[in-house]
Formats: sequence, C-alpha cells, structure tokens
Amino acid sequence: MTERITLTTADGVVLETKVDHAEQPTRVAVLCHPHPQYGGTMNTPLMIAMTRVLVARGHTVVRFNFRGVGESTGEHTQGEKEIEDVTAAMEYARALGLRIGIGGWSFGARMALRWVSENRAEIPYAGVAPPPQGLPDKLPTGPKRIVLGTRDQVIDGAALQEYAIARGIDLVLTPGDHFFHGRGEKIGLLIAEGLER
Repeated sequence: MTERITLTTADGVVLETKVDHAEQPTRVAVLCHPHPQYGGTMNTPLMIAMTRVLVARGHTVVRFNFRGVGESTGEHTQGEKEIEDVTAAMEYARALGLRIGIGGWSFGARMALRWVSENRAEIPYAGVAPPPQGLPDKLPTGPKRIVLGTRDQVIDGAALQEYAIARGIDLVLTPGDHFFHGRGEKIGLLIAEGLER
C-alpha cells in the first residue's frame, strides 16, 4: 500500500512524500532521488523499481521529493539545504520503530551518505552511483554498499571506486550505465542486500 503524506523540514519546507508499506514490515528504508535539475524525482523508474523490491522483502520505504521538486515547496540549493529534507524523512522513518537504513541514487546517494556522516549514524547505507565530488571524508562504522555500473557515463567511476576502496565500503560493480534501464530489479536486489547487512 502506498500512502501519500507531507513532511515539514526544520526550515519550514513541505515535502511531497510517499510511504510504501510492506505487508509485514521488519525494516524501514529512506530512499533519496537523483539530481532535481536533471529530471530526478522520487518517481523515476529506478526509484520505483528499488522500492518494489524492498517492499517485497519486508521494507517499508519512505520516498520524498527534494525541495523545489514536484509538489515540494522551496527551491533547489545544490545540496546545501537538502540535508534538512533527508533529516525530515529520517525522523519520520525512525518513528515507525523498525530497523532503519538509508540509500539513494546519484545525487540522492550522495545526500544520504552525507547525512550518515554528519549524523554519525551507524546504520546500513546503500547507494547507487553517488558522484564522488562532495562525498564525506570521514564515515561512522556501519555497513555500507555502493553499486556502480561498469559503463557509467555520468559520474567519475574511477574516482568513486578509489573512494569506496579507501574507506572499506562494499563496492559492487555491475553491468549497466548510470540509469540501469531494464535492470531495476537487479539493482533493487543489490540495494536490498546492502541494507540488510
């Protein structure tokens, strides 16, 4: 079941949000979407595919549109204020009382990892192809996975691999480009396994 709600950030932005409830949830995952200025929303095909896989495996999934996207108020700030958006989603997810994890795709994967770092959250993280620029230097303990397509044409894949290896992050290289057209179920499975570690 998909529930449509709104969340309000600490700085007063109202976020359009969807909560996909598992029938018998054992976990909750917050998923953050790709870059708003390149068409990223919580409803992109890969976000939907990852959500379906997670829900089928017992995760309730919290997705939201970053500020300035869809029906969310506010304006895009190149990642500066978007961390408040992630915080609002995490606070809602935590209140569900389940084991919690966080992930995302591209810009969303970078914002999710930044949130983990800034909050020193020792929770599972699983990200798809986060751009290496702006990723945090220091990370708390806790399971972390990064999934990267072998033909990624958007981000610097070599730099991302170096980043992950240097920090002991579980790096999964899999066939595909940045968008993984037609491979949503496989990527969803890789993300689910990362969040279940």
